[in-house]
Amino acid sequence: MQTRSLSTRLARIALILLAPLIIAGCGVNTIPTKEEAAKAKWAEVQNQYQRRSDLIPNLVNTVKGYAAQEKSTLVEVTEARASATQVKVDASTITNPAQFQQFQQAQDKLSGVLGRLMMIQEKYPDLKSNENFLALQSQLEGTENRIAISRRDYNDSVQDFNTTLRTFPQVLWAKSVYSSSKPMVLFSATQSAQTAPTVSFDTTPPPPPAGVTPGSPPPAAPAPASK
Repeated sequence: MQTRSLSTRLARIALILLAPLIIAGCGVNTIPTKEEAAKAKWAEVQNQYQRRSDLIPNLVNTVKGYAAQEKSTLVEVTEARASATQVKVDASTITNPAQFQQFQQAQDKLSGVLGRLMMIQEKYPDLKSNENFLALQSQLEGTENRIAISRRDYNDSVQDFNTTLRTFPQVLWAKSVYSSSKPMVLFSATQSAQTAPTVSFDTTPPPPPAGVTPGSPPPAAPAPASK
């Protein structure tokens, strides 16, 4: 009897010790692990958009000092920034398509008007050579690159998570233990997102005079008047 009791106790202890390994091996931790990874990527997207937002007031003030007459563009940038920062987002946003779309549209609109602001520099040589403007330009360029990378990484992580919710055997856990875990929304490549500002622009040459075909030789000089 004592031997049987000891064997039962040992079996229970072994089961307790092996239970975590058995559970881990069947993928019960996969969904929350990938969900937290996707949320971390979302936090990085927000971080980079916030960094861009923080740069804009100084950029607007610098441009205003050299191109105050570009009032309409300056106002558009300021208003677009205000609209983008007023969109409230949190962890639940990435599982709410309507809120996510509102956030993306606001950020994409800001990208568009910010691109027009940066193009103003071509009309003002003094602005193009201003050290403060050049520093802000460089920071903005780096931020736009980081935004693109963070959005890409977020999409990759979300695609992985969403696939996990629908594939065997994790779909069994998704339907039972993790029924509150919902698919997340991906960033879409809208037209405005595709035209996010690049802050290095080549000067566009002036159009040719009327009646002159681009690439044709210049017109001959008029013959001197005969005496």
